[in-house]
Amino acid sequence: MGNDSRHRAVGGWKTVATVSAWCCPASSPAEPVTKPSWDPPFGERPYGDRVFAHEVPHAATPRARYTFGWVIGGWIAAYVVATALQIMIITVFDVSEDVASQPDWFLLAGALALWVPQLVLLTVFSRRAGTGSFRRDHRLEFRLVDLWGVPIGVLSQVLLVGLVTWPFRELFPDTFDAQRVEDRARNLYDSAQGPWLVVLGLVVVLGAPLVEELVYRGFVQAGLQSRINDVVAIVVTALWFAGIHGRVAELPGLFSFALVLGIAFQMTRRLGMPIVAHLAFNATGLAFLALT
Repeated sequence: MGNDSRHRAVGGWKTVATVSAWCCPASSPAEPVTKPSWDPPFGERPYGDRVFAHEVPHAATPRARYTFGWVIGGWIAAYVVATALQIMIITVFDVSEDVASQPDWFLLAGALALWVPQLVLLTVFSRRAGTGSFRRDHRLEFRLVDLWGVPIGVLSQVLLVGLVTWPFRELFPDTFDAQRVEDRARNLYDSAQGPWLVVLGLVVVLGAPLVEELVYRGFVQAGLQSRINDVVAIVVTALWFAGIHGRVAELPGLFSFALVLGIAFQMTRRLGMPIVAHLAFNATGLAFLALT
């Protein structure tokens, strides 16, 4: 009888200790963690068990490392080289400063002299400060939804440029005269003859939108957005883009269109829609010149 009472008491204390350990593990002595009997080697799980994404270790996604030195200094270096190349071509071949008097081939030569240094800059940046992927670093991606850039570009050329330029034309009629706005494009179109019209179309409609969007949205705007406020970066890039074209009469229209391109890039996080919109904008302008 005494033994039975003693056994029951010991059993009761064991039950209390077990319950206490389960309820308050911090107060119980550490016990070795046993490996479940079903757990395979190397951390594998039984067939059919789900594995969640957060449980899988992975490296951080590599990203381009923008600095003001790369964005501003790199662009200035590329532009200086491009300007030197264009001056050399003009000097060697005695090309006139008057667009209407320039030889047909100079349009292509001048465009290549500008674009090649810029593309070299983007390539060097991708290799030195980016991921090594030109397409990924400069957001060169296209999706079907980017075709909305076509009506955006057409409407910007047909409506936006005229609406934005109109107040300036009312205030400064001589500076923002309609003839001055289209003067340079008209001279380029009128000077191109025969097969050089095809070259003009390729340069204006395909080459310029692709290279300029890579430089100003994919490089400059993306770089500025990594260092300053998004809205400020869009506005600064738009001013930069409009100012580099060097025509006061075109400044309001180009600035407003550059804002549209910057917003499209900000919303989609890729260059597809800005490139398509820019292409449609230039194609519409060239079509107006051909029809009038």
